[in-house]
Amino acid sequence: MRASRFYLHTLKEAPAEAEVASQKLMLRAGLVKKVAAGIYTWMPLGLITLRKVEQIVREEMNRAGALEAYLPHVVPAELWQETQRWDKFGPQLLKIKDRQQRDFLFGPTHEEVMTDIVRKDIGSYRQLPVNLYQIQVKFRDEIRPRFGVMRGREFLMKDAYSFDVDRDALMASYRGMYAAYERIFTRLGLRFRAVEADTGAIGGFASHEFQVLADSGEDAIAYSNDSEYAANVEQAEAIAPASQRAQPAEPMQKVPTPGKSTCEDVALLLGLPLSRTVKCLLIHAQARVQMLLLRGDHMGNEVKIGKLPGIGAWRWASEAEIVGATGCRPGYLGPVGIPVDMPLIVDRQVAVMSDFVCGANEADYHLRGVNFGRDCREPDAVADLRNVVDGDPSPDGKGTLSIVRGIEVGHVFALGDVYSTAMGATYLDAGGQSHVIQMGCYGIGVTRIVAAAIEQNHDDKGIIWPPAMTPFAVAIAPIGYDRSAAVREQADRLYDALVTAGVEVLLDDRGERPGVMFADLELIGIPHRITIGERGLKEGVVECQGRREASARKVAIADVVSYVIDKVRPA
Repeated sequence: MRASRFYLHTLKEAPAEAEVASQKLMLRAGLVKKVAAGIYTWMPLGLITLRKVEQIVREEMNRAGALEAYLPHVVPAELWQETQRWDKFGPQLLKIKDRQQRDFLFGPTHEEVMTDIVRKDIGSYRQLPVNLYQIQVKFRDEIRPRFGVMRGREFLMKDAYSFDVDRDALMASYRGMYAAYERIFTRLGLRFRAVEADTGAIGGFASHEFQVLADSGEDAIAYSNDSEYAANVEQAEAIAPASQRAQPAEPMQKVPTPGKSTCEDVALLLGLPLSRTVKCLLIHAQARVQMLLLRGDHMGNEVKIGKLPGIGAWRWASEAEIVGATGCRPGYLGPVGIPVDMPLIVDRQVAVMSDFVCGANEADYHLRGVNFGRDCREPDAVADLRNVVDGDPSPDGKGTLSIVRGIEVGHVFALGDVYSTAMGATYLDAGGQSHVIQMGCYGIGVTRIVAAAIEQNHDDKGIIWPPAMTPFAVAIAPIGYDRSAAVREQADRLYDALVTAGVEVLLDDRGERPGVMFADLELIGIPHRITIGERGLKEGVVECQGRREASARKVAIADVVSYVIDKVRPA
């Protein structure tokens, strides 16, 4: 491709609204253009990369035995009403009406539509297993779209759905998709980890996320350096301490802490480690306020709270509810003297603490030297309520955990019968008995992969594409293309030779100054650059430089085509 015939439009500065590296660089490089909040046009340069990602996804899905389909974007409300997700999915659904005022939605995911197809077509165990997938635009009306295409409202997604006779067969399909995902992200040249994850709103009994490792990632991942264990922090278990609770060593004291409403401020005031303090989280569940206790240096985990036995649907208690239940506003709360009918649930670490510091249930006062059984009642329940932290023991008993950041680009779910039961998707076995079909679903954020790759592969000059994702493998940068016949002739000859050899090459024939040309080529991230200038031609050489290399190498003109082919040939 010649740059003079290509839509190459770059910016020196990113728009002020751009927050993360991928958003800034995609806008500066002209890969995408913003149309509305969370909605982007993919320009030719960006679309080339997007289609390359899509093709690798398609090849590996086909290799795994899945069959491609294409479902409608617009879905009738009745299907989602069957599974009750019409209401449960909330305001993320873009709901629309047709001219007859019938309700539809723009599909954010397609479990219902795919299940509807299968329940109408599949009647016998002989027709299973089935695995259908699509690569299609989705829409989710995010309350706060941000980070460019990383968390947009409209996005390209690969979603697959497997249908099996029982759980064993489902898990075989699940493992097949898991392996396909590993191949996809390996081929794309990304550093990633597959981690255990919560099933969330999708449902089911098993789930893994595929996370591209990047400091800017929204998700925290816990992994063991001594084993293969890895999990989203939401899912990783904080195992119970091996130690027992020590006997009280000091009397309980009420201490003034004016204006000190956080554990950090109280610990600093009292000259104690933050780990000696206890924080209170009050929730509203089962029609009453309940108190949860965590160590002051730990963070509560909402997913784990939601899974507590007997909790069910819950929310954070309002300030009015907190004051009504304890007589004190938030910031000075503690378990001493709380009503006997208020459930007290403590984290595993708190359960073994003695002589701890907590709120006195009185504004501007805290208690130190507090002990369960002596100063307040024993907990009603002990549970894992917190996020794991660096240094926690690995749940598999091998080593300790470290925390890294990641960007979720894929997710696999073993759904079981969540949707098939709700929608009556059944089959008959060899004996004529009816059984509910077991389902799995498997998603990949195709557009998000592009952004995640940039987050993981960039420098202060711009993007550094992994070879499998680059829009062009090689850029030819002729200095004085519009002024030097020798430079122009050699650039054209080299361009034709590389194209004939099947190399994806961009010839910058715009006649720009070297500084502008080099800046653009580094910004858009082409892995290899060939610079042609009159001085080099007199020596019979051109300069070849990799995007990650600090300096160029002189290569004889006669050898440059074979040199480039060797560089861009897949390993």
